[in-house]
Amino acid sequence: MLKIAHRGARGYEPENTLKAFQKALDLNADGIELDVHLSADGHIIVIHDETIDRTTNGKGFVNNLSLQELKAFRTEKEQQIPTLPEVFDLVDQQCFINIELKGQGTANAVAALIELYVSEKNWNYNSFIVSSFEWDFLQEIVLLNPKIPVGVLTETDIDSAITFAEAIKAKAINPDFNLLSKENAIQIQEKGFEIFPWTVNEAADITRIKTYNINGIISDFPDRI
Repeated sequence: MLKIAHRGARGYEPENTLKAFQKALDLNADGIELDVHLSADGHIIVIHDETIDRTTNGKGFVNNLSLQELKAFRTEKEQQIPTLPEVFDLVDQQCFINIELKGQGTANAVAALIELYVSEKNWNYNSFIVSSFEWDFLQEIVLLNPKIPVGVLTETDIDSAITFAEAIKAKAINPDFNLLSKENAIQIQEKGFEIFPWTVNEAADITRIKTYNINGIISDFPDRI
């Protein structure tokens, strides 16, 4: 069962920072999960929220700030907000990277960056999975490059996620773990999709979810899996 570190090893280090991703690698995570928005000048910024208010000592919308402005702020433990290429270079194919598209325009930018790393840096498409709650972003990825694996995120309805995943030939369905049961886990896998539920942190939940024989677990504490 694959261990996927949610926003890096968020249980131990500031989320979506190079320090968190390095911690995930140190804990032998099979994958890391992260979130992306675009800066005002078009760089792919690794951050969960549409503003920097919660996670840094600054304020403002990510897409209103330039890369240079964003780099001036600090998270806990004096970390900078990373760009997606910085994370790729740190990970260097030591594990796969689950990129969650959050902001407008991220599908185009992320598809182009993945293509660059595959064509020029010898990476493999299987080093990536692109996910989103914004299903039209996933549709965009598939239209731009159907070789990029995609995962359909849902926190409401597994049946709708299956229907959409079939339509776009997704690799995986990533549900809120509370939506999962033994029965629908079997149903998802019988349709040919992998299952990566989130965010499973408590020992009892991890034990229960493991009994469903899913493919991997997204957790703030990847070492608990």
